[in-house]
Amino acid sequence: MRIAIIGTGNVGRALARALERAGHAIVFGTRTPDPSSAQQVTIAKASADAHATILAVPFGAAQDVITAGGGFAGKIVIDATNPLGMGSRGLGLTMGFTTSGGETIGAMAPNAKLFKTFNQTGFENMADAIAYKNRPVMFVAGDDATAKPLVMGLVTDAGFEALDAGDLAESRLLEAYAMLWIELARKRRLGSDFTFTLQRKA
Repeated sequence: MRIAIIGTGNVGRALARALERAGHAIVFGTRTPDPSSAQQVTIAKASADAHATILAVPFGAAQDVITAGGGFAGKIVIDATNPLGMGSRGLGLTMGFTTSGGETIGAMAPNAKLFKTFNQTGFENMADAIAYKNRPVMFVAGDDATAKPLVMGLVTDAGFEALDAGDLAESRLLEAYAMLWIELARKRRLGSDFTFTLQRKA
């Protein structure tokens, strides 16, 4: 499939490597495409031709990206962001009990088929999830039942065990879950070379 990744930072490039390894064609959407790169085009062009579009930008840039993409109407959009900000205890979530970043972005793009996933671990693991003995778990939240299998398939192709977490409102859980990984990896100095897996009784 053709996948548009909006953002050329660590997360965007890590997901590109993982999905290209699985055989998907990647195009990067940016506000100012590098004319020397055939892989970079405008946000609108990238999403227009894609089977799915991944938002791999800071949460605060989401509104500008959605505007540049014409609202992504009718498009499958994967929100890989987390609403992070600095508070009295350092880096943390800026919302979570009554809404979420995923729901907020959903309201910004009401005609898109929005899903929350690829937000629950560091970019190092997104690039190389297949390096783990057991597949890392990656939850998917979203309302569109018809489009969800495609999104789950992309998560699997990237090397994760894809699990359906329910509708988009469950982004509140997935963003807090992401914060746990960030707390352990960045603040508690566990490092980035760990991930969470799902185990079942034998």
